[in-house]
Amino acid sequence: MIREELPSVIQVDALSIQAGKFRLSNISFEVPDGTYGILMGRTGSGKTTILEAICGLKKVVSGRIVLKGRDVTHLKPAERGIGFVPQDGGLFPTMTVRQQLGFALKVRKWSRPQIAARVSELAKLLGIGHLLERSLFGLSGGERQRIALGRALAAHPDVLCLDEPLSALDEATREEMYDLLKSVQKSTGVTALHITHSISEATRLGDNAFVLEDGGIIGGAAFAAGKSGRSLHDPPAMSVKIPNRDPLPPSGENSSVQEKETAANDRG
Repeated sequence: MIREELPSVIQVDALSIQAGKFRLSNISFEVPDGTYGILMGRTGSGKTTILEAICGLKKVVSGRIVLKGRDVTHLKPAERGIGFVPQDGGLFPTMTVRQQLGFALKVRKWSRPQIAARVSELAKLLGIGHLLERSLFGLSGGERQRIALGRALAAHPDVLCLDEPLSALDEATREEMYDLLKSVQKSTGVTALHITHSISEATRLGDNAFVLEDGGIIGGAAFAAGKSGRSLHDPPAMSVKIPNRDPLPPSGENSSVQEKETAANDRG
């Protein structure tokens, strides 16, 4: 049986970005609907710059960013329908876990009953119901990342962007988060783009992977079965399609992201 090709939810087309003397040019890739995309590359190669451009946090020089068929290249972050998990989680130090999960919904003027219901749903999905009245003090790295993930998913985004969310976790916690991320994506149908250095992380999570090297996306090779555990610091660059993973269904729900803009406003 021939599987019908999925439409792309994330389309990056000939994108050019300038940050001081650093420049990325002619970056193009697509992530199909309901799948988990991985963006890999060495430290300083520009992975986070691309992710921030997609989220609207970095201005582009030329090219297009199309999300779910809509050109968002020049839209504000809150208008793009993206949930964003920054590397440090970006959580608010003065808020309880309940308030963290409900923050994006309060900004969007959801009613109190709607916020309460959605927070309860997220807490159950992420296994953090027992933490709702806690502050961040004393929480583990894994618990904090679950909260950051919940906040990013709160408003039902079409796209989830994650900037090395597992890099600071110990091995056991990272294994738990692999399972959680796969489960959450399957249940929500969100299309994800995840930055990592780790080939093992890419193979555990990804449906497709793209490798950034020398200012561009390099393609042409496939993952070999024996590369689990390697890290992308010196191996040849690759753009790969990871086999044996069924694509996930789309959620069909719409939302937006205000992670850094609203965080800055809240703290200021």
